[in-house]
Amino acid sequence: MTEPSKTRSSFYRRLYVAWLISQGTDTIPAIMAATGMPRRTAQDTLSALAELDISCAFEQTEGARHLQGHYRIGDWGPINPAWIKTQLPVIKQTLGYP
Repeated sequence: MTEPSKTRSSFYRRLYVAWLISQGTDTIPAIMAATGMPRRTAQDTLSALAELDISCAFEQTEGARHLQGHYRIGDWGPINPAWIKTQLPVIKQTLGYP
């Protein structure tokens, strides 16, 4: 398999993180555990979801202290989550994720 382009890797990484959030892997530590991403990469990927018009917001847990909560996808924009689901094996293989 040839090395994927940086554009494809970045796009797939964003789609995969959005998919993880939608499936309940919705905190930075959980995303890091699922993907092996460093914290900064996970945070940057979350921030970059808006570039794909995917609306993702942090929701603080009621009554919790400083920044305890989870992320939630509010709107997928032009992205079809059903396509992501069918393409998960290819996406994960391209990114080198288990």
